[in-house]
Amino acid sequence: MDLTSYAELAVLLVNGELPDEGDLRAELTTVFAHAAAGREREAVELLNDLLARHPVSPQISGHDGQRWHLHLAEGGVVMGLAAVVTELGVDRLGVCQAARCSRVFVDTSSNRSRRYCSERCASRANVAAYRARRRSGQ
Repeated sequence: MDLTSYAELAVLLVNGELPDEGDLRAELTTVFAHAAAGREREAVELLNDLLARHPVSPQISGHDGQRWHLHLAEGGVVMGLAAVVTELGVDRLGVCQAARCSRVFVDTSSNRSRRYCSERCASRANVAAYRARRRSGQ
């Protein structure tokens, strides 16, 4: 079972692309903010609290011609983030560094280099930096 896909669901939830389940969006946003600010202990403590309040409910599922497999019906997004943190590290949870963007992401790159939520934000930031260098004569 790939729990990273559940962590990506957490990203979609925080970024407003999935309906909120109570106050989960706000609390997950805080987890990402702590992680991006280097406050590892606070991020982990909040994740532990969320794990206690959102227990995982696995279900066997078979759909779309796939073999039987597990789905995490409840608590899957929290469990996915917890798996990323324990397997890859808290620093893999990030907040987009582009100006005027506060979307979050999970960095699954091999060299821990992701800084933006999307190629669009990365491109805009690079173009803005290039134009700023040209204006300053560098």
